[in-house]
Amino acid sequence: MAFDLTAMSFGELYPLYLAKVQRKGRSEAELREVLSWLLGQEDLEALHTQSLGQLFSQGSLRPEAKLIRGTVCGVRVEEISDPVMWGIRCADKLVDELAKGKPLAAIKRS
Repeated sequence: MAFDLTAMSFGELYPLYLAKVQRKGRSEAELREVLSWLLGQEDLEALHTQSLGQLFSQGSLRPEAKLIRGTVCGVRVEEISDPVMWGIRCADKLVDELAKGKPLAAIKRS
């Protein structure tokens, strides 16, 4: 039986993102800023019960998210056609960039 990433809740994914960025010396405040920017939502706790499928099927990503390029798990983000998987991989890419020390302004494509 395959793992269904879209059924995972945002509340289950968030601590994994947090652990990743903290291992690399970045703060929770920076993670929250990046995810809030991407999702257009300041109150991330309100999203914790939503599945990733629900969260990313709403088309709630910022228009600037279309500028996100590069690979995540060997897949080019800009080539993903499924909107839910594209949203998940955009979030993954931004968290990767944060963990790698990229400046917040560059991560937020500003």
